Amino acid sequence: MEVSIKANEADFVEDMPVKEFVNDTNVQIETLTDRKRFNCEVCGKLFSQRAYLNKHFRTHTKEKLYSCDACNKGFSLKHHLKEHYRTHTNEKHYSCDVCHKEFSQKGSLNNHYRTHTNEKPYPCNECHKEFSRKSHLDEHYRIHTNERPYSCNLCHKKFFQKSHLNVHHRTHTNEKPYSCDLCDKNFSQKHNLNKHYSTHSDEKTQSCNVCSKKFPPTYDLKRHFRTHLKEKPHSCEVCHKMFSEKSHLNVHYRTHTNEKPYSCDVCNKEFSRKSHLNEHYRTHTNEKPYSCDVCGKAFYKKSNLNGHYHIHTNEKPFSCDVCNKKFSLRGGLNKHYSTHSNEKSYSCNLCSKEFSRKNYLTKHYRTHSNKKPLYSCDLCHKEFSQITHLNVHYCTHINENPYSFDVYDNIYFDKGNLNKHYTTDSTEKS
Repeated sequence: MEVSIKANEADFVEDMPVKEFVNDTNVQIETLTDRKRFNCEVCGKLFSQRAYLNKHFRTHTKEKLYSCDACNKGFSLKHHLKEHYRTHTNEKHYSCDVCHKEFSQKGSLNNHYRTHTNEKPYPCNECHKEFSRKSHLDEHYRIHTNERPYSCNLCHKKFFQKSHLNVHHRTHTNEKPYSCDLCDKNFSQKHNLNKHYSTHSDEKTQSCNVCSKKFPPTYDLKRHFRTHLKEKPHSCEVCHKMFSEKSHLNVHYRTHTNEKPYSCDVCNKEFSRKSHLNEHYRTHTNEKPYSCDVCGKAFYKKSNLNGHYHIHTNEKPFSCDVCNKKFSLRGGLNKHYSTHSNEKSYSCNLCSKEFSRKNYLTKHYRTHSNKKPLYSCDLCHKEFSQITHLNVHYCTHINENPYSFDVYDNIYFDKGNLNKHYTTDSTEKS
């Protein structure tokens, strides 16, 4: 007699030893696929019970029936809530059998395994770059779509990543979750806490056995040691540039996303790095904390001070790769390049005239301005747009001849006329 076991009997069969059935050719057991009779009308996935289908359907509707009583985070499935709850209790049931690192969630362990296998199962269909996690692919894809799904509910500024929103949100709440275990000072970002630890020079308890640099007791010394090994385990998924620390990678990543999470509360200018915002802010406060110990000149940025020192040492580290001329400042080199390329990067938005240097454009703008010229003669009150023109004019009052020809007695008040005279004399002599 043939026996056909139906779907509602299959649970009973699964609990019984397989050997009681495999030798009985008269018993027909329906396969697992045969018993999956409930399919999702959204994605087509099959389930053996309607209850499983109903649970799955919440992943499409985003319905979250279960919430954490510790942080109020919502979940669509109860076992997801249970796994999440371990992040509060610090329970870690899942261990990596390669490096023995422990995790509170099975999904986190699966993601971690890929760091050992280098498996990247999620490819971008735009640029074909591959990722080890679906969440990393989703974040990367926003570079192509320019989508910023995370919005601040206070100022409505938008972000590519939720972690960036969380950091930004602290600028409103003044929340500082990272505290120094030596002086109890609090910080809004972890890297600021790490910088602060250096102020406790007498209390550092760890030292590097290569360079003897000291660190606070909670600092991960392995991170510093990578600077000696030249080890750079963190790679940019866009350009593959390598970094020794994850925080450096995160800052670099903003060069691709053009994200600028730090904004000036005076002029609203935005910056990708907090240090750049701090430097910019000094232009409003006129604070110049970096001063030259040779001449006392002060600067907003340390890099500007370093460049200024070259003037005293006569050091010229920037050289033109066309003519090998050397310069003490990079800005001087950039200006010099225009003499080779004849490039005119600065154009007047009123008449479209182009200039090779910004200061030339600034002078030119005065010819359009209805404002009074900047320089006036204090003897006759005639006005001039450029100080050089005023200086030449002064000579007409004091009978001073600024430009004299060294062969003849001819006198010229204008340098342009002197140059013309030189040309004439040269022609006559030839």
